[in-house]
Formats: sequence, structure tokens, C-alpha cells
Amino acid sequence: MRFNAEELRERIAPLLQDNFQRFGELGAALSIWQNGEPLLDLHGGFRDTKREHPWTNDTIVLVWSATKGIGSACLLHALQENRIKIDRRVSEFWPEFGRSGKMDVTIAQMVSHSAGLCALDENVEVTEYDAVIHALERQTPLWRPGSTHGYHARTFGFLIDELVRRVARTSISKYWRTIFAEPLSLDFWIGLPEELNSRCATIYPAKAGTLAEPKNRPSGSDFYHDLATPGTLQRKTFTSPYGLNAVSAMNKPENRAREFVSFGGIGSASALAKFYAMLANDNQIDGRKFFANDTLNLMTTTISDGPDRVFEIPTAFSAGLMKDATKTERKLFGPSTYAFGHPGAGGSHAFADPENRIGFAYVMNQMEQSVLPNEKSLRLVDAMYPP
Repeated sequence: MRFNAEELRERIAPLLQDNFQRFGELGAALSIWQNGEPLLDLHGGFRDTKREHPWTNDTIVLVWSATKGIGSACLLHALQENRIKIDRRVSEFWPEFGRSGKMDVTIAQMVSHSAGLCALDENVEVTEYDAVIHALERQTPLWRPGSTHGYHARTFGFLIDELVRRVARTSISKYWRTIFAEPLSLDFWIGLPEELNSRCATIYPAKAGTLAEPKNRPSGSDFYHDLATPGTLQRKTFTSPYGLNAVSAMNKPENRAREFVSFGGIGSASALAKFYAMLANDNQIDGRKFFANDTLNLMTTTISDGPDRVFEIPTAFSAGLMKDATKTERKLFGPSTYAFGHPGAGGSHAFADPENRIGFAYVMNQMEQSVLPNEKSLRLVDAMYPP
């Protein structure tokens, strides 16, 4: 399926305008690539609620958990370069991880949210990297690794970051800049340099009664009620390690500068879309090739699929990337079963569709009451594919 740029604009631009006029969007940007080339880049609105600073071509914004997709790609590249298969045990490369019943946990289980480490029993602060790592080393899995899966909202970034540090002797933030961002001129950061704060949109928490994620939850599932209830797995997952739970805290330059692989990435829609476009375009863009075919297959091949212990709906993951679950009423990544990517809380969304060679990204600064993609971006995804 090859898209025509003008026809795509005719379908997409009115819907994006609707997001501002009808659905309360403040500032947002959309980028769509195909065959390694940009097809459509749109933006609008403002970087602030006072509407003093328009959203421009060079605006960057926090994308929350969409960072996990970038971090996972870095891990897979580091494993590739060191010829490490994902069926190997994590403890082979990170010996301290093997404590408390985790000796046989595989890399595949870790990256597919199947290791049972979505929450910590110890009370450690999210800004204290070493303390979080030591707590993860002492943590007993909350379920038998590999028996089921549940979204590791905060711990995931620490797990894959530490594994990259053990394998490649550098952090994911630095690996990303060195291997991908700088060679490809990608305007995306995990740990924002101080001088770039002037380009960054302010992120705002969801308003009461705003557009939520698609209605695809089965009866008996009440994720948002459980998320607000102390002591539940959902609450523990999204609050451990603790700290920086207020959205406004992530507008502070000192927190933007922190290397949070789970939720701290800041960048543009075009940077995200270009990166996923490379993955969708036979791993080629700007004359460069980064991944072996076997590594790309790890991104498209589902490892965990079914009821998610945390989200309480069916979800699916490949090696660190999210996919559409087999039993889902609302597709997040378009019609292709090969598509993969990662959304971010409040509405950001990015993915690759290798079947149609598409890279897609949507970013915004007015969050919605959703941790999975909502209709603001999904309407755009649907319209991208002609009937």
C-alpha cells in the first residue's frame, strides 16, 4: 500500500484540526513517513495554556512511556552487537539480578513484561538509580516468570537500562545519542540538555471528564478504580519506585534532564516517526542500516499475549515493543499484524508498520485520562489507511 501525500493530507488534516476544536487539544504534532521518506508533518496549537507560545516546527515535548520503545530498540541493538540471544538468562550478564528466585529469568521474559517485577516491595525513590537497581536485585517476582505478563510501568526502564550498562558499558541515554540520534539527526532525548528547555512544551495533566482511551475493557475490569486504590497491584506498579507522580514535576528542567528510560523521553513527532520509519523500511534510512534481520524479527514477533495482570485487558509485547493483542476490540497500531511501537500516557503514540513501510508518531502536551492511546491519535491512524 503506497500513500499519496496530498490525499493523505486531505484525510488527516481535518481530523487533526478537530482535535483542537472539538476534543480540547492544546498543542500537538503529527508525523507520517513511508518508504523512508516524510509524507506528512502537521502541527498546531500552543506550548502553554496561556497560549503565548505557539507550537512550531522545532517544538519538543515529553512523550512518557513512548520512551520505552526507544529504550528497547537500544537494548536489542546492544544485544545484537554483542551476539547475545534473548533466551539467555539476565543473571549471566547481571549476576546480582539472580537473587530472590530470579536466577533463571530470561531476557525475553524481562522485555516482554513477563518477569513479575512490575512493582517493588521496597520503598525507593525514582531519582535514586542505584537504590532502584539494588531493590530490583532483591525483589522476588510477583508471579512465576513467564507464566503471565503485566505492564512494568516504571521498573521496565531501570531493568533494560541496567542490562545495557552491563552489556555495552554505557547507559541507554548515551547509547541512543551515539548509535541512533546523532547519526540520524533525531531530535529526541532521554535526559534533556539544559539549553533545549526553551524549545520544550509544558506538559499538562488530564482534566476531569476529558476523552479517555477506547472502550475495550471487559466487564469486571476496572483498571482506573484499581489504579486509585492503595495496595492494589495497579497502584503499586505506577507508584514504585516512588516520586515524580505529579505531572507538573516533569516540567522542571532538573527532572527533564534525568535519564528516565520508562517515561522521560523528550522529542519531536518527526524524530519518533523517522526512527520507526527506519525500522519499517527494511531497516534502511539515509543510506544507513542498523539492525540485522533477526533483530527486527524480535520486534515484530509476539512473546506475551493475553490478559495483562496490570492493565486488566489483553495486551501483547514483542521484545520490548507493544503490539496489538490477538483478542482486542480496538487496534492501536493499524491493520497489520506486524506493526509494533509504544504509546505514552495521556495520548502520545508512535509505531512502525513494516508491512506498509510506515512510521507514525503523534505527540501532544494536554494529557487525557488514559494510559493507552485514545481516539485523538487512533482516529488519525484509522484515517491513514484507506478502506
